[in-house]
Amino acid sequence: MPTSTFFFFNSSSLDLDGFSVPSSSIITRLTTMKIKAITHSSSAYQPGSDVPKAFRNHDPAAHPFERAREYTRALNATKLERMFAQPFIAQLGKGHVDGVYSLAKDGNALDRFASGSGDGVIKCWDLTSRDEVWKTTAHENIVKGMAWTKDQKLLTAAADRTIKIFDPYNTPNEAPPINSWLGSGAFTGLSVHRSRNAFAASSDCISIYDLDNYTAAPEVLRWPASGETIRALSFNPSETSVLASCSTDRSIILYDLRTASPLARTFLNFACNRLAWNPMEPMNFAAASEDHNAYIFDMRKFDRAHNILKGHVAAVMDVEFSPTGQELVTASYDRTIRLWNRDQGHSRDVYHTKRQQRVFCATWTPDSKYLVTGSDDGNLRLWRSHASAREGIKTARHRQALEYNQALSERYSHMPEIRRIKRHRHLPAVVRKAGQIKTEELKAIKRREENERKHSKKKFEKRQSERDKVILAKEK
Repeated sequence: MPTSTFFFFNSSSLDLDGFSVPSSSIITRLTTMKIKAITHSSSAYQPGSDVPKAFRNHDPAAHPFERAREYTRALNATKLERMFAQPFIAQLGKGHVDGVYSLAKDGNALDRFASGSGDGVIKCWDLTSRDEVWKTTAHENIVKGMAWTKDQKLLTAAADRTIKIFDPYNTPNEAPPINSWLGSGAFTGLSVHRSRNAFAASSDCISIYDLDNYTAAPEVLRWPASGETIRALSFNPSETSVLASCSTDRSIILYDLRTASPLARTFLNFACNRLAWNPMEPMNFAAASEDHNAYIFDMRKFDRAHNILKGHVAAVMDVEFSPTGQELVTASYDRTIRLWNRDQGHSRDVYHTKRQQRVFCATWTPDSKYLVTGSDDGNLRLWRSHASAREGIKTARHRQALEYNQALSERYSHMPEIRRIKRHRHLPAVVRKAGQIKTEELKAIKRREENERKHSKKKFEKRQSERDKVILAKEK
């Protein structure tokens, strides 16, 4: 960039080597002199921004303490994450008078949920206002299953042997149902077909009802020579003709609606309370078991567990995959909620409150940022899926800093100090003590099995993995 330099003289002329030169001519010559500058304007190489570009030497030799600085930043980021961890947001409205035993989210709305309690009352909630928007007394007994249809109607099933359909969006409170169905036994669960206008209900058998024809007789599915009560069922969201169910005889059965017949049955060590399909991987599903664990199975290879989620100290009552298919949430009888990565065996976080009782149901919001849970104390609670995350408008600099800290924390998560801080959780005294007792019992069982193996022919046999021990028998 050309610049000019000005000189000022007091006299009108200047004597240079005996010659008298007017000062005005010298000033004119100096003014017209052009000097080339080294620097340039940032707009010449960074259009659209007035921030100067920061040049950096990427030679590792020029940064001998780079890893040490990154480790310190990762440690600080991990500590800040735990300091700002506040998973609990609020309670929804005034809750229920009785315990909450079923939840259902509307797939066509981000903020609309429904809950059913033990006294037969059904309520719809708006997550934006966190308040009740619709209510009715639907049944005379505990509400066991709920589901939203594609046209935003609400299906409910209860132990009073009835299934009812409501329209919460277009009817006032305490409005009568649009239609109802009477079954031969107490209903235990509901699941809506993804593509057909139909739904399945479980009792001592599986009944498929047609929503286009209320008077049509239901299609009945059952395993031959099996009279056990079916606890839960679920349609596959991708392979829509596949249906899975679990019953009181500790079995999990797969059905195919195209042939109207069962496909396979496998027996576990303990009975399951709930099933949930992975929305991104149609072949995988999770089962909430009575043995304090949750299991992930691949229906293509049903002779072993794909993964075992261990951590609860009481029966797992509910399980559900996140909309991304990468994480799960489990609700347990031990009054806690745990979040899991589908590929890891231990939970990444544990949620609990002082007043929360046994948790019977938990579900994700469709954007996978929040959780809604229902417990035996009649309350519905709203949680963050990431305890330290804060929603809201963020500047680009703030968002970049959060992403940088998260990347550093994951990069150095194998370091002992960072791993200890990330995994440490304050648990209730009852849960912590129960976990210690359970650990000692499992060690005793394993020690006894090893002693039997040493002094028997089993020492010549191949050891059976934990994932293979889950399956007792398999039928086709």
